[in-house]
Amino acid sequence: MFVRITTDRRPRPDSLSEIGIASGSNPIVSLSESTYRRGTEIYGEKEPARYVYQVTTGAVRSYKLLSDGRRQIGAFHLSGDIFGLENGGFHRFTTEAVVDTTVRLIRRESLEQTANGDAVVARSLLSMTTSNLEHAENHMLLLGRKTSMEKVAAFLLEMDKRLPAVGIMALPMSRRDIADYLGLTLETVSRALSHLHEQGVLEFIGKTQREIVLRDRVRLAEFDLPA
Repeated sequence: MFVRITTDRRPRPDSLSEIGIASGSNPIVSLSESTYRRGTEIYGEKEPARYVYQVTTGAVRSYKLLSDGRRQIGAFHLSGDIFGLENGGFHRFTTEAVVDTTVRLIRRESLEQTANGDAVVARSLLSMTTSNLEHAENHMLLLGRKTSMEKVAAFLLEMDKRLPAVGIMALPMSRRDIADYLGLTLETVSRALSHLHEQGVLEFIGKTQREIVLRDRVRLAEFDLPA
């Protein structure tokens, strides 16, 4: 069975200001900012979920360590994304800064108090929770139902939509990160990217090859289809 994963194009709140919360806009809410160096943990799995976070600059990865020591990345949070919004009282994933990253923090308690008295904020929080669930479901299907080439193509298409459109896709994450997100080996990811380069679908800029120019998005989308 083939499952086609598509990006949800419906408008959704992806910043605190869009859900009606901005610094100084509500007397209950108190916002602060923190900066984390690359590789620094923001919060750990099973730690109390006291804050909700929004990426101001940089990028964050959420992951679990499996029993055999492997790492499974569940999501990348990019500029503007909100993360750490849990259903329970504890975090289910560990999060780290992928690069030097600044995040905005809001106390979960104050956010819940605001939502209790503001229907717009309550609906927006529900929308974000639903969106996070949809992403988790899509990611599960991607891991279980796609070939390695389809996974890499789907990842590039996702990043093309989420990263700033300036002609060059500047990936903050390493190939190891991509492999752990897609459930592949580092070598498999590298071979897939090299194949796409040989086919003229993309071009690498710079020695790190993290800057990519997509030359043929239509062809790239075709790689995300069954053979």
